[in-house]
Amino acid sequence: MVNNNYTLRRNDLLYPELSYKINGVLFGVHNAIGGNNLERYVQKAVAIGLKKVRLKFEEQYYVPIKYNDKIVGKYFLDFLIEDKVVLELKRGRFIPKNIYSQVGQYLDSLGFKLAIIGCFAQDCVVIKRIVNHNLFS
Repeated sequence: MVNNNYTLRRNDLLYPELSYKINGVLFGVHNAIGGNNLERYVQKAVAIGLKKVRLKFEEQYYVPIKYNDKIVGKYFLDFLIEDKVVLELKRGRFIPKNIYSQVGQYLDSLGFKLAIIGCFAQDCVVIKRIVNHNLFS
C-alpha cells in the first residue's frame, strides 16, 4: 500500500519501525566513522546512536546454553534491542555461513523472531535480516 508520502508499507515484515530505526543508526555510524574500524569501536558508536534515537538496549547480552537444565555454554550478543531484536555487528562486506548459523542459534536460544546483522565494509554497510522460521512453523 502506498500513502501520500510515497512510503511502501508491507504487512509481512517483523518490527518494521524498529528495524528502520536500527538501520538508520547503522547507516549513520558508517557515514560518520566509515567501515575500516575495529568491531569494538563500531559497537561503541552504535551504542551512542541507539541512545540518541532512544532505543532500549543491552550490550554484550548473556545467553546461556542449557542441556538438561545445566549450563553447557554461553553466548554474548552484541546488542539486544527493545527485548526483541538481536543485533550483531561484523566487519567486511560478506557474511560467512557460520555467522548466519550463530545468529540463528541466538534466536532459537532466546525464542526471538528477528535478528539484524550489520556488516561494516570500507565503502558500505550491508544489513541482513534473519527471521527465526522455527517460531512460524
